[in-house]
Amino acid sequence: MRYQPSIGYTYMPNTKVRVPWGKGGYLVRTNAAGFRSDHEFVHDRTPGAFRALVFGDSQTAGEGVANAQRFTDLVERALPGIELYNYAVSGTGPDQQFLIYQEYAGVEHDLMVIALYVESIRRANARVVKSRDASGEEYFRAKPYYDIQDDELVLHHVPVPKQPWTEQTVPPELLPYLYPPRAAQRHAARILGGAGRLAGLRRSVKAAAMRFERFRPMPEFDSPDNPRWVLPRRILEAWIRTSPTPVLVIPIPHYFFLQSPTASLGYRARLRELSAATGCHLYDPLPDLLRLSTDERSELWSDSSGHLSIRGHQTLANLFVPVLQAFMPAAHAQRAAQ
Repeated sequence: MRYQPSIGYTYMPNTKVRVPWGKGGYLVRTNAAGFRSDHEFVHDRTPGAFRALVFGDSQTAGEGVANAQRFTDLVERALPGIELYNYAVSGTGPDQQFLIYQEYAGVEHDLMVIALYVESIRRANARVVKSRDASGEEYFRAKPYYDIQDDELVLHHVPVPKQPWTEQTVPPELLPYLYPPRAAQRHAARILGGAGRLAGLRRSVKAAAMRFERFRPMPEFDSPDNPRWVLPRRILEAWIRTSPTPVLVIPIPHYFFLQSPTASLGYRARLRELSAATGCHLYDPLPDLLRLSTDERSELWSDSSGHLSIRGHQTLANLFVPVLQAFMPAAHAQRAAQ
């Protein structure tokens, strides 16, 4: 990664590197713009091609898999005449993704896709994030953030402070805005207990603990007026209304929602409200994913990475092909009429 003053960081540009992961590794290639891609992002449309820009976090960026194994790259290969420019960056939420759109997405395109990993809305309320350096040492770093003042979104921390903090030096006023939230970290520690020593059982132990009635995976979505949802909703509304092209929102569910579908009712309701308020298109893949068998659903996530597995990317690609294909005729007709 490299420091980027208006976003926080992007990938190192023009890089090809094998990332150690689990029992092996995966190949990462970036383009000159600093995003994971095997090709450059050019301004002018390719004649006859339909181009969509895709934004998201590590699920869409493809953490744990090679570029060619990501759902965006798989859709490109399966659907002739489509170009997907993947602007996803690991560790970002809708606020930084909106900033990436503003900074980098000035290329001709027909559709904007927000691949919203539902857990990532929490990052919009964060002002500092906890990370680890190459040696595994924990540190804290600032991120750009919005708040709402006089009913307007106001951007802060730009340029983003570059100097990392230790636990002793992080400004105390920022600790309530830490991601992940400390309460969530303590809860996760209680859930996992000694399960970390049993890697093969880790996810099943966590999932079993999550089934307790007191566990609410995403309380931010319980109400349209929840302050933890209001800010990311306002950011998404501003982003969608900024776009000169149609916008498609695709929520990527946490694996917990594949095991306990009723827990998804809140986020699904909030995103339907977002679509109705902004006129954006919404494709919710959860109902289609729930049609898979229990064994098939269990293969969608990688135990080693905590992200979509190779099978998960392939499954999403299969679902996304007809969704994206449906946008192509209208775009081609509009371009022909110009």
